Amino acid sequence: MINTILFDLDGTIMDTNELIISTFLHIMNHPDADPLTREHIIPHMGGTLDDQLRTFSGLTDVSELVKAYRAYNHIHHDQMVKPFPYVIEVIQELRARGIKLGVVTTKIRPSTMRVLDLFNMTSSMDYIVTVDDVEHPKPHAEPVLKALAGLNAEAEHTLMVGDSSFDILSAKAAGVKSAGVAWSLKGEETLRGYGPDYMLHDMRDLLKLELQGVNVS
Repeated sequence: MINTILFDLDGTIMDTNELIISTFLHIMNHPDADPLTREHIIPHMGGTLDDQLRTFSGLTDVSELVKAYRAYNHIHHDQMVKPFPYVIEVIQELRARGIKLGVVTTKIRPSTMRVLDLFNMTSSMDYIVTVDDVEHPKPHAEPVLKALAGLNAEAEHTLMVGDSSFDILSAKAAGVKSAGVAWSLKGEETLRGYGPDYMLHDMRDLLKLELQGVNVS
């Protein structure tokens, strides 16, 4: 029975995909380099910003690229992000059922709070773990384990929901159940390759799971 659900943010409950992709394309558009494409970006989404920029640029020091990314992202953020369908309604229903909810993300805390605040979702989350709060980000177990500790939750009754391998592998490493989301840009089959316990085709599928000891399927 599941009594705690942890959510990845980007690409899982928040549709920030086009913002992220457009930001990378903008800052990496260098005339002397091979053009960066959506197809190159998408497989790496879900990792830390620094790691992605190192991969795309070939540089070790990406501090200037990080600044450029955050500057462009800041300007365009509010016009280019929105929750995925049924996210707000399902989260409200989960809270009404007494399910503990958390966010586990590789975003920095200011960006995390900005998007949650934008859609009045901050108060719906009982605990939030960002990349600023851990030494080892996903796919390491540490972010999920930190959320478990913060929520006083048990791994065997916890589900981690995400759109990338980073989420599924972090969940497995921490000993919690995992669910992939079929709306991931990586594609459902790619996520299935990492062996999630569940695959959600609609956020409302969460309400069909065994929650709080009551089978609502």
